[in-house]
This record gives sequence, C-alpha cells and structure tokens, in this order.
Amino acid sequence: MRGSSRGVVDPFIVMDVMEAARAAEADGRHIIHMEVGQPSTPAPAAARAALATAMEKDALGYTVALGLPALRQGIAGLYQRWYGIDLDPGRIVVTAGSSAAFLLSFTALFDAGDRVALGEPGYPSYRQILKALSLTPVGIPTRAEDRYQPRAADIPADVQGLIVASPANPSGTMLDRDALGALIGTAGEKGVSFISDEIYHGLHYEGRAVSALEVSDEVYVINSFSKYFSMTGWRIGWMVVPEAHVRMVERLAQNMFICPPHASQVAALAALDCVDELEANRAVYAENRRLMLEGLPKAGFTKIAPPDGAFYIYADVSDLTDDSRAFAAEILDRAGVAVTPGLDFDPSRGGQTLRFSYARSTADIREGLARLAAFMGRHV
Repeated sequence: MRGSSRGVVDPFIVMDVMEAARAAEADGRHIIHMEVGQPSTPAPAAARAALATAMEKDALGYTVALGLPALRQGIAGLYQRWYGIDLDPGRIVVTAGSSAAFLLSFTALFDAGDRVALGEPGYPSYRQILKALSLTPVGIPTRAEDRYQPRAADIPADVQGLIVASPANPSGTMLDRDALGALIGTAGEKGVSFISDEIYHGLHYEGRAVSALEVSDEVYVINSFSKYFSMTGWRIGWMVVPEAHVRMVERLAQNMFICPPHASQVAALAALDCVDELEANRAVYAENRRLMLEGLPKAGFTKIAPPDGAFYIYADVSDLTDDSRAFAAEILDRAGVAVTPGLDFDPSRGGQTLRFSYARSTADIREGLARLAAFMGRHV
C-alpha cells in the first residue's frame, strides 16, 4: 500500500535507548535510568483516590472538547497561584497530553509549507510533528554561552512560527523575563506566531520560570500534567490561546480527539491541590541536581550548562567522542547506566553531546554517578 512522505519521520532515539535498557534488565542486569524524561514517582495520592471514587460513580464518558469546566477553572487558579495572572478559564483548552496541544497549535497556526523555527538542541518531537504536518522545521543553533537558549536576534526572517521552551529539554535552562520578552516582541514585529512550551514549569530550583502569558496574551502556551504533577502516562495537558482562537481550536479538537481522557481529567483536577506532595518531589529533584552538578564534572563530564529547571543536564562530550549514540551504548553496556545521545535533540551537533536525566530516586542518582565515575576512570 502506498505510504505518505509525511509519515517518513526520524525515530525518537531515547525510546531505542529505553528498549536497549529493558533488554539488559531482562537479561538480569541492574540498569540505572538516566535516559528517560519522566518522574519515577506516581500521580499524587489524592489524584488516584479521586479517580477510584469517580469510577464507582460515573461512566466517565465523553466530556466537552475543551475539557471539564472545573478543570479549566482549576488550571486558571494555578496561573493565579504561580504567576499572579488573572486568566480567563475560557481560554484554556485541556488536551490529551502536550503532544495533542502541539498538534492543535501547529494545525491552527500554520499552513502546509510554512516554516517554523526552534532552538537546537531542542525537544525532537517538535521537528517530527512539524514534518508530519507538511511544515518545515528551521533549526536555530544555540550556544553554550547562551545556555542553549535562542536570542531574539537569532529569529530567521523567513519563518511563520517560533517555538521556545523554558525550562528547556534537554538543557534544563530557562529564559528570564527580559530574554523571553525580547523573543516575543521580535516575533510579533516580524509577524511570527509564538508558541511557548512550559511543560517543565513548577520544576525550578532557584528563581521560578516566567510564563509567556506574563508578557503577552498574543501567544500560545502549552503545559502538561506529565512532569511537575508526575502524570506522564495519564496523557493529560493543556494549552492557553488568545480569546479569538478558542473556537477555531475547539473545532479542531472536536474532530481530532473528541475530548481529552475523562478519567485523566478527574485525576488532574485533584492533583492541582496536592501541593505538599508535589513540592516534596521537587525537593528530591533539587537534591539530585546538586549531586549531578557535583558528580558529573568529577567523573569527567565537565562541559555543561547548569540547569535552572526540569530534570536534565546536557553535556558537551566532544573531547570524548563524535559519536554520541555509540558512546551511550558503550556506557549502557559497560557501566549499566542508560543515557540519551544528543542526536535526538540536535541533528547537526548532537553527535558530541549527551543528556543525563536526574528524575529517578536519589539513591539511583548516587549509584549512577558512582558507575559513571568508574567507567570514565577506565575509559580510554
């Protein structure tokens, strides 16, 4: 059967690493997981309890396409709590994870053939979703001295869109208000639609992350319950769009997804109130970050941009290899530590970088760092 050229996208390499790690575990090895970008903690206890109760009382059928009104109101309350923003719940669209929000955003904002800029290194699925929608991703090579974040002057002249993430994946670095404002302002002057990926908000370790909504209402903001709320597999996220775009996005959502998962919406609503449990998780990541920033340089991974948020460290390993995929495979085989090659995040320069995740338990992080130090001590 004939296939579409839109279906020819690159693999998500971290998933291949996860499979190699799973196979090693199936052979009886104990693998330390520093490859996967998800919390090791479950959804908050009250969220799980709320769903258990709902399952006994409700059929959990379709909801309206924009999501449960109570959840949209609850998310608006989160913006008041985190940023002091009085956000109209009517501008919030609940989605089947942030992935659905990206599909809706790209479809609502761009026509086939449009060009959309994104920083490199960056989340690989941006590029692949754009390609699958007959859009052209345009990489902006970022620099370590800029902490792997794009600058306003870097926005190409011939693009229709710009995606920015803060905290970023894979670097964990954040944009301050001035830098984010400069990007949004320059994009507006150029007639470039601005999409802010904020799925790691809540996971910060010094100053908090700035939302694009603190700068402008003429942006698309995407967030998720996956990271801070420890709900990756629940596939529940949201987006905030300008008031004039709500009905257009609603029509797309009705036809593409019908609605977000009802069960996950019930759990997400309860998760919004689980502040103590979620902050305890963040304290674990903060300690893990401290250990990583201390232990990775001692092991020999010295070229890093210290992360402000998320749970990643991006390391330049150009002094060690120009084939990060082979190097990651060697680390898995000889050290029993799974890490992600930078090729996932930067197609042109990623052969010389690795991403380390510190989302697991602190005991795992300590053990992983010890294994990496021993491996590097033997590495020639």
